[in-house]
Amino acid sequence: MTEPTASRKPGRNGLSYGDAGVDIDAGDALVAAIKPAAAATARPGVMGALGGFGALFDLKAAGYVDPILVAATDGVGTKLRLAIDTGLLDTVGRDLVAMVVNDLVCQGAEPLFFLDYYATGKLDVASAAQVVTGIAGACADCGCALVGGETAEMPGMYPAGDFDLAGFAVGAAERGGLLPAPFAEGAVVIGLASDGAHSNGYSLIRRIVAQEGLAWNDPAPFADGPLGAALLTPTRLYVRAGLAMRRAGALALAHVTGGGLTGNLPRVAPQGLGFEIDRGAWSRGPLFDWLAGAGGVDEAEMLRAFNCGVGMVAVAPPEAAETVLAAAEEAGERAFVIGRAVAGDGVRYR
Repeated sequence: MTEPTASRKPGRNGLSYGDAGVDIDAGDALVAAIKPAAAATARPGVMGALGGFGALFDLKAAGYVDPILVAATDGVGTKLRLAIDTGLLDTVGRDLVAMVVNDLVCQGAEPLFFLDYYATGKLDVASAAQVVTGIAGACADCGCALVGGETAEMPGMYPAGDFDLAGFAVGAAERGGLLPAPFAEGAVVIGLASDGAHSNGYSLIRRIVAQEGLAWNDPAPFADGPLGAALLTPTRLYVRAGLAMRRAGALALAHVTGGGLTGNLPRVAPQGLGFEIDRGAWSRGPLFDWLAGAGGVDEAEMLRAFNCGVGMVAVAPPEAAETVLAAAEEAGERAFVIGRAVAGDGVRYR
């Protein structure tokens, strides 16, 4: 007795994955293109190379005795829309890494390895390689290994030319070395300068740009060069400065992302403490002046929607404040005292 066979309409050829819009060869080409960049991020503890089903890491080889693992994940928000629309893709990879590892260091953790997720409707190898090369460069700059990732080609999910991006990192700290640590009233708040808006507030930025009738290739009202390129200035990597400040005596670090100083500083405060911040202690810069004026955004909303010139904050006891400040500056950051811890809760400005 013969087995039944699936019917096929006469004259039809068999379908392939390529006919459905997925190019396996393009994925293989991307892996080959990014392998040298990923290999350049290798650090003590990395085991194996790209291409396996999982990434391996040896904590003992990285020098840890009694480690606590810390994990973080993030994206770059609607700043990615700006990068896609302008075709300027060489900085969003750096944004991605910074958004993740800057969070890790706030827990007192050294970022150890990073993985990325790149999803698109049809894979453009050159564009994807540009993004992942930016990811690898940022990883190398903060001593974090790019150990793998996922490239997903999903026809029908994304319009032509669009893609989405996410990042994941794991770090470690020795037991007892995690942040935040308790601090008391009078602790000094030290701000580290940002490079523009970093990767937060871009839905409002894009709304203001549209309201002003500007195109991305128009001159930037607040900087030299085209508007799109100016707004794509990448997020600063605060890892080396953050670790240096922790060693110098910082008791807390806060990454100033969505929610601004108003929303992020309270996340590190002990019960019963808040912060008094002196708005005259630093200049927020021309970008934020332009956004406030063009958008009619009031000061409270500016401080909640944007970093307003401060991308990372350290809290230090008064006796360690100068040492912590110096550690940030030695790591290449512009740092300044912006306030102190006070009784109460939340953040108040003067």
